[in-house]
Amino acid sequence: MSELEQLTLGLTQAGDCSYLPRESERLLVVYPNQQINSYLYQQLMERGFRRGGNDAYRPHCEQCKACQSIRIKVDDFKASKSQKRVISKNKSIRIKWVTSPSQDYFPLYSKYISLRHQTGSMYPPQISALETFTQCDWLNIGFLESYVDDKLIGVAVTDILGNGLSAVYTFFDPEFEHLSLGKFHILKQVAQCKQLNLEYLYLGFQIDDCNAMNYKQQYRPNERFIDNRWIKYKN
Repeated sequence: MSELEQLTLGLTQAGDCSYLPRESERLLVVYPNQQINSYLYQQLMERGFRRGGNDAYRPHCEQCKACQSIRIKVDDFKASKSQKRVISKNKSIRIKWVTSPSQDYFPLYSKYISLRHQTGSMYPPQISALETFTQCDWLNIGFLESYVDDKLIGVAVTDILGNGLSAVYTFFDPEFEHLSLGKFHILKQVAQCKQLNLEYLYLGFQIDDCNAMNYKQQYRPNERFIDNRWIKYKN
């Protein structure tokens, strides 16, 4: 029996879905999370799991299969015309890859949540919520920082796996929203994968019927985890 097969899994109680109205959600979680290490987490990621803090989870909803883990095989990825325009208009932005979070993150995160997500579950902004993205006891995390001159304007929190990177959460200064910084950071995460000779960029869950979560399909071709296997999508 493999180490993965020996993991203990549990199911959360059913609750209101965070993404689709009139739907309920349950999560399949590794419990306790002390069982996980970076090697096992990569295997879990390959089976559609995701990290929140120290917890690894995957949707397990009996009546709904809307959440599909999605990833980009970076050598196959082709930037669209609009994505190339995003890269072009941000040529002056300086990108820095670091492996330790900065104290400057919370003021930027707080501004982002306060101006863009006042109706969301993360409002009002709290440092404990930011720490669920930026800290993990059993995994290395990278931070793709973007600067205009010496001003920090964006951070893409990125888990580091053996075969790829995982885009965890991106926040940025809303004053620079016109630069399409969300898209820009994903494109730079793809570039970072190539620089580190990693095969995949994992983007979390694609939900076609949720406007806030269906943008990931714009990065093509991509692969989705459906019925326990990765299926390639070109269109």
